[in-house]
Amino acid sequence: MSAREELVRRLRGTVLPAVATPMDAAGVVDAGALRGYAERIAAEPVGGVAVWAHTGRGLYLSERDRRRVLAVWREAVDGPLVAGVGVPRAAGAVGLADAVGATVAMAVAAAEGGADAVMVYPLAQLDGDDDAAVELHERVAAVSGLPVVGFFLHGEAGGYPYPPRLVERLLALPSAVGVKLATLDRAMACQDAIGAARPSGRLVITGEDRMFGPSLMWGADTALVGIAAARVPLTSAVLDAWRAADHERFVRASARLDRFAEVTFRAPIEGYVQRMLWAAVWEGLVPEEAAHDPYGPALPEGERRAVVDCLEALAKEPAQDRAGA
Repeated sequence: MSAREELVRRLRGTVLPAVATPMDAAGVVDAGALRGYAERIAAEPVGGVAVWAHTGRGLYLSERDRRRVLAVWREAVDGPLVAGVGVPRAAGAVGLADAVGATVAMAVAAAEGGADAVMVYPLAQLDGDDDAAVELHERVAAVSGLPVVGFFLHGEAGGYPYPPRLVERLLALPSAVGVKLATLDRAMACQDAIGAARPSGRLVITGEDRMFGPSLMWGADTALVGIAAARVPLTSAVLDAWRAADHERFVRASARLDRFAEVTFRAPIEGYVQRMLWAAVWEGLVPEEAAHDPYGPALPEGERRAVVDCLEALAKEPAQDRAGA
């Protein structure tokens, strides 16, 4: 069994939190808070962890901080680590060749740090050029030596929609582990991409925080989601119930997760990172002083109250409704 096939086997049917990066208001990573957070998440029912993803502000971190973050998670987590790779924001506007070079360099750094696979951010420079997108994924895999996850990311987070034909081509690559779908609220695009991905036998990974339950019903079989950055059991309960064909439990768990998603993944969508950090503080995963997202929009205090109120309400529900969450 190849490394790619083994990774597919280990990850299928599991939740991989797209973890946050504890930092202060100036963007300085809090190493102590990061270590404690990593240990707590690693103790949850996860199949692995995704670092340097959008939730963790991977493209905003310095190269030094990315390496430190990966090292902490590698030490804490026994399961697979998937690292997001793309063009660091510090690089500014670059052409296609430089964007590809930066993505490959980040993938090499991920391999050196012990990552098991890389998730390739969509490059704006590739929009509409399917051949160049396929070549990017091939080069990342060839140079880094790591299996690759394609990343269908919505435009609000800097991505662009992959047409079904591109999804099919990416998943036909020998290095492809699967494709992650994060279409935000585009149900048809999500369904079309899942339909294109399922025949491949590779992972169909949902990143649909606001369409989590439906995306499983449409055919996703694994989850890599920012909503699990704080509430892992709340998320894994939905996937576990679906895979067990326990539809009554699935409906209850999905409804609970939807309530939490409604107060965290909402406009402005870039504010979800801060909202998830507030949830992490409530849960005791991250200290208050390390729960800042300096790269997102300023949010009114009322939004934090809504997140906390939702969490407190969920915690007060009857035990049978909270089972697994």
